[in-house]
Amino acid sequence: MPETPTTVAFIGFGEAARAFVDSLRADTAPLRFRAYDILIDGAGAAALAEAAAARDVVLHHSAREAVEGADIVVSAVTAGAAQEALMPAYAAPLGPHVLFDVNSVSTGVKLANAATVRGAGGAYVDMAVMAPVHPNGHRTPVLVAGDLEGPAQRFLDLHGFRFEALGPDPGQAAVVKMLRSMFVKGLEAITVQTLVAAGEAGCAPRVFASLVRSFPGFDLPVLSEYFFERLDRHGRRRAEELREVARTMQELGFAPGGCLAEGIAEVQAHFAGAALQARPDLGPEAVKG
Repeated sequence: MPETPTTVAFIGFGEAARAFVDSLRADTAPLRFRAYDILIDGAGAAALAEAAAARDVVLHHSAREAVEGADIVVSAVTAGAAQEALMPAYAAPLGPHVLFDVNSVSTGVKLANAATVRGAGGAYVDMAVMAPVHPNGHRTPVLVAGDLEGPAQRFLDLHGFRFEALGPDPGQAAVVKMLRSMFVKGLEAITVQTLVAAGEAGCAPRVFASLVRSFPGFDLPVLSEYFFERLDRHGRRRAEELREVARTMQELGFAPGGCLAEGIAEVQAHFAGAALQARPDLGPEAVKG
């Protein structure tokens, strides 16, 4: 592996991977990019090819092809596919490289992925992305844990990642992300579910006005609009993440917390693609100011 990594391969070429490429492309240190995404042979193949071509990313028809010879590999798939997506790429030994696992999954899954990567000759870094990837791309704040010595540290430093290192054990970053997600996505879900139910009951303006008075620091008129939009647009993906939160709570010994996370996942999934249509008229309190 070269002193300065030059080839980056992505397993999964969705929103996060594209945002990373966009910002890394603007860096002074030149990089070559490759990617594999399950959509390459599916209905989304044309859009995937267009997104890759616009960024000068070479698409491959298998994860193994994409990662062979790469210095850096970034796994950025849906939470439910985070283990399965690595198996074809790491079924046989690979040359020295670093894999950054940015998937929103439990500590247990990160530990299993670390064993898979290390068993094939790679170094493994658990990376938790702690804010939306737009507009900052790879400079979005992240937590990292795992094999940070040598190439991984140099890559992060050279390209200006905003990272905080938590230690040598995979899962240390993941658990922070999972527990934060429990709160953030739970707040979204309880707000949307409460207000939609209040609309069905014919008392949405009254309930909303009471919440605005009780929590003046929340700026609910703005937050609620944002929450409805996030569930509508990202509810399906968030539901997968919340099922990983449920797994995390079980791993930590909190069975009721696991049930709560599963409930939040159900609400997120239920309102995916439907939250904005279900949003009730909240009255004058919904207008900021």
